[in-house]
Amino acid sequence: MNKPLSEHPKLLLDPYMAWTANEGVPVTEDFGVDLLKCPTAHWPRFGVEGGIVNLKGRGDFVSIFVLDLKPGAHTSPQKHLFEEVVYVLEGHGSTTVESSDGRKHSFEWGPKSLFALPLNARYQHFNASGQECARLAATNNLCIMLNLFHNDSFVFDNPYEFPERQGSQKAFSGEGEFIPVRPGRNMWETNFVPDLAAFELKEWKARGAGGSNMMFVLADGTMHAHISQMPVGTYKKGHRHGADFHVFAVTGQGYSLLWYDIAKEMVRVDWQHGVVFAPPDQMFHQHFNTSPDPARYLAVAFGGLRYPFTASKKHVFMGMDVNVQDGGCQIEYEDQDRRVHEIFLKELAKTGAKSKMSQFIDESTYVKTPA
Repeated sequence: MNKPLSEHPKLLLDPYMAWTANEGVPVTEDFGVDLLKCPTAHWPRFGVEGGIVNLKGRGDFVSIFVLDLKPGAHTSPQKHLFEEVVYVLEGHGSTTVESSDGRKHSFEWGPKSLFALPLNARYQHFNASGQECARLAATNNLCIMLNLFHNDSFVFDNPYEFPERQGSQKAFSGEGEFIPVRPGRNMWETNFVPDLAAFELKEWKARGAGGSNMMFVLADGTMHAHISQMPVGTYKKGHRHGADFHVFAVTGQGYSLLWYDIAKEMVRVDWQHGVVFAPPDQMFHQHFNTSPDPARYLAVAFGGLRYPFTASKKHVFMGMDVNVQDGGCQIEYEDQDRRVHEIFLKELAKTGAKSKMSQFIDESTYVKTPA
């Protein structure tokens, strides 16, 4: 009897998944994950505890490394031919990046900091606290690099330098350059954002309900990141795009609905700081703020405004606030399924928050559940 193709030793190989199995650390696979709770174990490569998170909607390009630094601990020096964007889940510490000319850039980070490691630059993370642990989530494109070259040494032991990608000390100081384009495409270029919760955003009316946003260009890389905020009592318009956008809850709490056919099934993900999920390829999704405070989320993906990398990612950035009926990616409020707003009103009733969607939706046709 012939074996299934998936069991043939020379067919359908996945070098990245083989690499993860050989690293000997916990691998978490799910639709959404609370990164503050996912398991870790000693990771010899980094010299600290860590784990790997492969979300169902990660696509072919992106995964997450979770690193735990105990009080006073530090990682082993790292250098690799893949990009990563690091979000600080908890704790305080610092990172040192060594330029190709031998100069060292050091910067201090804390909860909700965001930074990027320049391509193939040597770096090291340090936990500055003698009492508290630190946990980092590094979203990276190692999977595409290993699957492309299927050679570990080429990725981890490559001596080639990219001085044009390494930036100056200013890029690691928390400063940056604002690049005005238009709402939803305005960019902040830097290597380090000290606090995403306090970062100034720009209004983006087309995405709905008084929301605001900022796109990041980090370390002149191909990895994308953006931060968005929903005011109290509001939600974003539904939209869709390709796989690999990893959505991290930063402030507030709420939920997201995801569907291919909303008449048949909706998937729900509840979130607060620490939770990450990735909508699968072309799955519609919509984000809702149910907390008494504005809610922010960070999205990290492969392919950005400067270097979209694929035609599909370019289409997303061109059409993310354009009606699907006009070839874009967005469902307008007047076209959304009625159940979307019904669910939102019921959730607000549970928290005591008040809807502020009346200026965008005719709520008179809905029976509001008393708070």
